[in-house]
Amino acid sequence: MNTVSLKNQLNKFGILMLTFFFSALAFAQEATKTPNMDVNVTTTKTTTTEQWYTNPIYWIIGGLFVIILIAIIARGNGRRD
Repeated sequence: MNTVSLKNQLNKFGILMLTFFFSALAFAQEATKTPNMDVNVTTTKTTTTEQWYTNPIYWIIGGLFVIILIAIIARGNGRRD
């Protein structure tokens, strides 16, 4: 076995062990007893205002503007020398 092949196999084994370690760590976190999460939250919301960037019409108009701007720039000045 040459050194490059051995190094590649060791790298693959290291990645396998890291993957196993992190998956075991993730499962261990799920296996712990879940704490009691009884939280009472009361909120009152009196006004709702819609921001302009949440309206899809502005996104469509902006997209059309960008497409038209790119088409104008790509077209050039239209003169042929």
